Amino acid sequence: VQLQASGGGLVQAGGSLRLSCAASGRTFSSCAVGWFRQAPGKEREFVAGINWSGGSTYYIDSVKGRFTISRDNAESTVYLQMNSLKPDDTAVYYCAADRFVTATETDGRNYDYWGQGTLVTVSS
Repeated sequence: VQLQASGGGLVQAGGSLRLSCAASGRTFSSCAVGWFRQAPGKEREFVAGINWSGGSTYYIDSVKGRFTISRDNAESTVYLQMNSLKPDDTAVYYCAADRFVTATETDGRNYDYWGQGTLVTVSS
C-alpha cells in the first residue's frame, strides 16, 4: 500500500481544511487508517483513526467536535475534515495504514504504511 497525503496549507484560526490520504494497493480497503501530526520540536501524536469499513472512528480529546475522519473505499481515500482550527493544530500531518490495527490504535509503530506529510499552518 502506498499513501499520499495532501490538502495542507495556511489558514487563519477558526478556518477549515480538508486533508486527503489517497492510497494505491488492493489491500487498502482492509486497512484501518490513522492520521498523525508532528509539530515543530514535539513528538508525533495520533489525531484520529478509522477502521476498514468506516464504521468506527476515534479521536484525541483536543480535536473531538472539530475534526472528522471519513473514508471512501471506492476511491481508496481517507479524509480528515478539520474545522475551527487553532494555532496549536499547526503541524505536519501524516496518514498511516495497517491491516492489523483498529481505529483506536494510537501507537504509530504499529502501522506499516505511511504517507509523506502535508503541512498545516494555522495563523492567529
